[in-house]
Amino acid sequence: MLKRKAVRKMFVTTVSIFIILVLYLIPSTSQERVLNTNLELEYITGIGNNHIYLANQDHYLVRSKIFLDEKSTEAKIKMLLSNLTQQETSKFPTGLEATLPKGTKVKKITVDENFVTINFSKEILQVKDDLEKCMIESIVHSVLDLKEITGLAIEVEGKPLQAYPNSKEKLPSIFTKSFEINAVFDLDTYQHAKKVVIYYVEQIQNENYYVPVTKYVSDERDKIQIVVEELTSSYIYEPNLMSFAKEDVSLMNFELNDDLLILNFNDALLQDGKIKEEVLYTLAMSAFDNYEINTVSFEVDGKEMMLVKESDLP
Repeated sequence: MLKRKAVRKMFVTTVSIFIILVLYLIPSTSQERVLNTNLELEYITGIGNNHIYLANQDHYLVRSKIFLDEKSTEAKIKMLLSNLTQQETSKFPTGLEATLPKGTKVKKITVDENFVTINFSKEILQVKDDLEKCMIESIVHSVLDLKEITGLAIEVEGKPLQAYPNSKEKLPSIFTKSFEINAVFDLDTYQHAKKVVIYYVEQIQNENYYVPVTKYVSDERDKIQIVVEELTSSYIYEPNLMSFAKEDVSLMNFELNDDLLILNFNDALLQDGKIKEEVLYTLAMSAFDNYEINTVSFEVDGKEMMLVKESDLP
């Protein structure tokens, strides 16, 4: 009896190994490459190493992560732009969408050290009026999130794209990270006009996404002071955007020391003895976008609570 069981076990094991080998060795019947950037997996597991900017239902761009395992810069850019192009079936969560019109092709990508030129097909000009700014901003900020790229030029059929396709509003010939995203104007006067990037939270399908807003304000204060006041204000102009910072949070003082920004808050920053994740991320992301730094130190009453590097952020 034992011998019979042993033989049966050996038989099952052998057959299983044979089936696995056959499945492994059989070539795919399709030559089309499977999407390497599994955004569905990314949303579930949080895995990812680059950012992509997708449009929400209010046409604000939302920051999300994407996994890129391509080796060359050209291949990474091509994959980013493929994900930014609308398809018949969306691979994104409900509430997020790609920004480039269906059928848009990337004809050529030229990388010269830290500068890239992207040549699109004419289909990119078919973008809808209300999506054209989202489209350009999503291309610029998704591509420039690649650490090796600091400048970008956009062409259509080999010619520079000098203006938005519909409004004909002029575009810069070279895009950098200073190019606005989700712009809001709150200017009474152009005196002391300042551009400040502030990150808010939007919840989509019970997941938190971070939304950068470029706000133009007339304000003599330092940018981080404006950021803190905006995030602790009871009023947010866009109802779907949120801040988790309490109204009694106060920035007592700050210090900019080379590539380190030290922020010292009152104890209202803490909730149950810790800095709430959404508060930490919105403040840190805003700081990194407004200053040429690589580290933010969070203090409460002069005591360091958290040291955050840009690579630590979602």
